[in-house]
Amino acid sequence: MLDDLFSMKDKVYVVTGGSSGLGRAMAEAFLQAGASRIYITARKAEACEQAAEELSNVSVKGECIAIPCNLSATEEIARFGDAIAEREQALDVLVNNAGTAWEAPLDQFPENGWDKVLDLNTKTPFFLTQKLLPQLKAAASAKGDASVINTGSIAGIKGDSSNTFSYATSKAAVHQLTRNMAFALADDKVRVNAIAPGRFHSKMTEVFENNTEQFEAEKRAIPLHRWGHDEDIMGIALLLASRAGTFITGEIITVDGGTTLI
Repeated sequence: MLDDLFSMKDKVYVVTGGSSGLGRAMAEAFLQAGASRIYITARKAEACEQAAEELSNVSVKGECIAIPCNLSATEEIARFGDAIAEREQALDVLVNNAGTAWEAPLDQFPENGWDKVLDLNTKTPFFLTQKLLPQLKAAASAKGDASVINTGSIAGIKGDSSNTFSYATSKAAVHQLTRNMAFALADDKVRVNAIAPGRFHSKMTEVFENNTEQFEAEKRAIPLHRWGHDEDIMGIALLLASRAGTFITGEIITVDGGTTLI
């Protein structure tokens, strides 16, 4: 029974930002749990295609397919959505994970840094979900459940001293978007939840890891005294995407080693 609860057997997934970091970890978890097909997208075509090839090797039956595109552009969202619709009549899980950040002091923060982050982090999850609603609703109708997982952040929950003003704002917006979409799609049996990670090892956080003094200070400040690993995000993603999570919707689940307790 427990195996069935967390099984991804025969399911079809889309993971944006799936070539590295949290997106890649979630895609790997789904494939290891029996997913049939996973579509990943990322801006850099070569990295996206290489990741898809490598991820396809983690499962005997599952396949990872790369569809590279830049989802910060409206026309690219449409192109990606059309590519999925051409291949799949139903989509079990959409993971809106693609994201970016910008750091600058308050009095120097540029408008393009604001727009770039808000467009990809907040606007794209809404319009990509909108574009793929027919496939999500088809899966919910046929199998009883479909799921959208948005990647938020504890930056959208608590204040800090970093100068990532647009990033924190975008993630707070993702959290509220998640709640509103969950309410709107509940009758269609499409669940919508968000994962709000704390510090995880990724390309976006390399700058912090390379500063040994800051890295060690951050670990000491986190109640569990470490950063997150791939397994930490894989577990919560499996819960939200599987039968085990079918009574969970509209939730913002922190995965942060206790950082939001401080």
